[in-house]
Amino acid sequence: MRSRFQFIDDHRDTYEVKRLCQVLDVNRSSYYTWLAGAEARATRQREDRVLAEEIREVHGESGGAYGSPQVTAELREKGRRVNEERVARIMRTFPKNVGGPGGPGVADAELPLMAQGEWPPGPPGRSDH
Repeated sequence: MRSRFQFIDDHRDTYEVKRLCQVLDVNRSSYYTWLAGAEARATRQREDRVLAEEIREVHGESGGAYGSPQVTAELREKGRRVNEERVARIMRTFPKNVGGPGGPGVADAELPLMAQGEWPPGPPGRSDH
């Protein structure tokens, strides 16, 4: 649903909001509700980036061994009020920053060929071309 609202917002200077909503089959009140929450979403995204850095730090200190439950416990010990589900979501959302496959310090050369998008060669004497 976000993409339709964003489309309306992007084109509201060219076309009337009423017409855009009719064409996209969106209630005008829903669009304005979405628009009112834009600042809250931006604030949440900034907070998520800050938390991602904190998670990356804790995850790095553990040598990449901690998952979301342990990272959450460490953050709480440091005085951060945080929910484990949010930590898990951020660890999935920012995998390059906080660990997991392809996480910090893992060069492409260290990943298996299949993770790099390449496949190992087939058996000798077989041509796949």
